[in-house]
Amino acid sequence: MYIAFSALSPQPDNNGRPDNKCLANSEALLRFKAYVAACEKYRHEIAAIQKYMPGWKPLFNR
Repeated sequence: MYIAFSALSPQPDNNGRPDNKCLANSEALLRFKAYVAACEKYRHEIAAIQKYMPGWKPLFNR
């Protein structure tokens, strides 16, 4: 989980400001955090689905 989080966290450029790529990554980070929050919220429902469909995971839309 740390590797995925660190890959999506914005990194400043040489001037200490986030570049355009970092701004795009911040949107990706926000989407990833929302995905994790939704999975936590619906973890019981996901577990119930996985009883009938082992290995099933909610789709993460980039």
